[in-house]
Amino acid sequence: MEIRNLGENDSAISKFVIELRDKKIQKDSLRFRKNLERIGSIIAYEISKTLNYENVDITTPLGIAACRNITDNIMVASVLRAGLPLHRGILEVFDHAQNAFIAAYRKYGKDNRFDIQLEYASSPCTEGKTIILADTMLATGNSVLLAYNRLCESGDPKHTHLVCPIASKHGIAFLSKNLPHKKVTLWVCAIDEELTNKSYIVPGLGDAGDLSFGEKL
Repeated sequence: MEIRNLGENDSAISKFVIELRDKKIQKDSLRFRKNLERIGSIIAYEISKTLNYENVDITTPLGIAACRNITDNIMVASVLRAGLPLHRGILEVFDHAQNAFIAAYRKYGKDNRFDIQLEYASSPCTEGKTIILADTMLATGNSVLLAYNRLCESGDPKHTHLVCPIASKHGIAFLSKNLPHKKVTLWVCAIDEELTNKSYIVPGLGDAGDLSFGEKL
């Protein structure tokens, strides 16, 4: 698995990550979602540099223009709820992409232990497609891995780009161990050192789904 950390170099992403983390700014859920959308669009642009292209001739009102167009068959997928703002931002770049949605949640038992439950998945065939799978937080890595495996049940993707703006070292190590092949690229904007005993990222930013859409029962 290849890892690309866009936070290693200064860019506008740094400002968006600051606002995502700041507990005062987080009170504005509209801005929180908008910053995730912006990050989604920026990462999508970076992903576009890695895709395959072909020459095409386009007829303009004044003549013929020689252009380059993407040939990859792209599918954008997100883990509900937190991945939805990222999903929207990615679609701003890849507006012709097919779409998939996966519902996952933590089912807690005793001693703060939990299992990841996948309750719902809506996806077209993934055979030969370039998948962009979005989830705001990469904590343990279990949700993303289960979502990836679920998508692969309907076909073998050409390549998968995992978009997880805030990631833990633990989650990255987990995915590196379980997705060792070269057909997966992980895109992050910040890598945090610590997980709490409830597997929340520290310093992280809190619960991205709640901050985007309100607290759940």
